[in-house]
Amino acid sequence: MRFAVYQVSRKGGREKNEDRVGYTYTRDAGLFALADGMGGHPDGEVAAQIALQTLSALFQRDARPRLSDPQRWLHDGVVAGHHQLLRHASERGLDDTPRTTVVACVLQDGAAHWAHCGDSRLYVVRGGRLVARTRDHSYSELQETLSHVVPMGERLNRNVLFTCLGSPGKPVIDTAGPLRLQPGDRVLLCSDGLWGSVADTEICGQLAARTVADAVPELVEQALRSAGDKSDNVTALAIEWEGGGEGESGISTLELGEETFASTIQASLGAGAPADDLDDAEIERSIREINEAIQRSSQKRR
Repeated sequence: MRFAVYQVSRKGGREKNEDRVGYTYTRDAGLFALADGMGGHPDGEVAAQIALQTLSALFQRDARPRLSDPQRWLHDGVVAGHHQLLRHASERGLDDTPRTTVVACVLQDGAAHWAHCGDSRLYVVRGGRLVARTRDHSYSELQETLSHVVPMGERLNRNVLFTCLGSPGKPVIDTAGPLRLQPGDRVLLCSDGLWGSVADTEICGQLAARTVADAVPELVEQALRSAGDKSDNVTALAIEWEGGGEGESGISTLELGEETFASTIQASLGAGAPADDLDDAEIERSIREINEAIQRSSQKRR
């Protein structure tokens, strides 16, 4: 595989950054994921971190060096993140479970597969044209869809979601793919802090006109300027398939061995996050539990 990738996460006007983003890849497959911890519930940043770390750990276990069924794997990985959040809350006696949205994409065999829960989005842009976009699990998006069938009344708040990871009920998870990629295709993952302030047409235009290393920070800055002092956290990650031309930080996976992987998803605070955003001991404990559970599962499969 050969691709260029760039990611940015900004706190905006909030007290802390509850978004988390990163990627991990082997010789033959890549996982790109973003989670947006939900306000109004405790430890949104912890929820986002656990969701991403769960996906990363499962990917490193199963992609040897490719996944047998990327779409099924994505669904099961998101469900695993949900159960880790419930376990996290139960073991700590929390009155309310930390909650997060998540969107994740696997690139393998020249195709993209993705899954999402909540309103963090994925876009696929080809030559300035929007090829695919996730549909938010929000009441406003549902209302918009139904309005083409029956008359609708007052518009609902786009921030009200009907599903997420960590909720009491079973999460709604949408999966899609495979979408065969062409050289130059852009895949963007972003939190609602970006798409809520920048129109889809502008997102597509910027991705088409610039390298991902230039488009991502420009889109994030546009979102921050548009939202002003009350801006939400703004996070974006974009990939150019078979990218890595002059001026870009391209990645080629050809030299990786079958058992080798690289990852930016760590049990850390994330770039730019204040040191007091998270309790390091809590994060380390959660990650240790995830790794132990994965190890037990691996032993059972032998």
